[in-house]
Order: sequence, then structure tokens, then C-alpha cells
Amino acid sequence: MSMTDPVADMLTRIRNACRAGHRRVDIPVSTFKTEIARLLRENHYIQDYKVIDDGHHSRLRIILRYHDDVPVIREVRRVSRPGLRRYVKVREIPRVKNGLGMAILSTPQGLMSDRDARRARVGGEVVAVVW
Repeated sequence: MSMTDPVADMLTRIRNACRAGHRRVDIPVSTFKTEIARLLRENHYIQDYKVIDDGHHSRLRIILRYHDDVPVIREVRRVSRPGLRRYVKVREIPRVKNGLGMAILSTPQGLMSDRDARRARVGGEVVAVVW
């Protein structure tokens, strides 16, 4: 099976792990996915992440965050996908759940949260939304 959208695969694995009550999830690693994990950690959606290299297959291990045995990530959704890219100008950056959630944007200055993108006054591709 060829992977057409590795980011959607990552988000699906995180979503499934949360629903199943797992403490962690392993994902094939890439720089882009590691950056997404960094944003999720900075915004307190996950506890931590690390890249595990066992010699032949590197994996990105994400340690999920729970609050009172309920996963902090309630929903994570891919917005821009290979078949339909979603680009926004700085004024069009979506507010997720009235600011309670977060949009992940791929901007010319790298991956950033909707909040940081607004602060930096840059638009970009809306990769995903999390709440």
C-alpha cells in the first residue's frame, strides 16, 4: 500500500490512539511530522515526542496527554489534503472552537499555530485543526 498522505495517516493514528486510550503512538518519522509534534507539545496537546532510531526504521513516538483519564486531544482533522490544498491569507486564518482549539499552518517561516501565524502576520497552508 502506498502512502499518499502521510500527515493524514499521522493524525489518524493519533486519533485512534486517543480513542483506544493508549498512552503513546508510534508513527513513521519525517521532518514535517516532527514539526507537527513540536507544535502539539508547545500547545499542550501532547505530553512529549521523541524520534526512535533502531537502526533501520526510525519512528516518531508521541506520548499522549490525558486529563482525568480523558485524552486532551478531542478531535484532530486534516484540512489541506493532496487533492485539495487549503491556503489562507492572514485575515482568513480560521479560529478553531473560538480560540480553544488550534489550527496548524505551514507558512514561509515554517510550521506554526494559528496564533503565532497571526502574530507574525503570515498566511499559509492550513495543514490541520486540533481541539
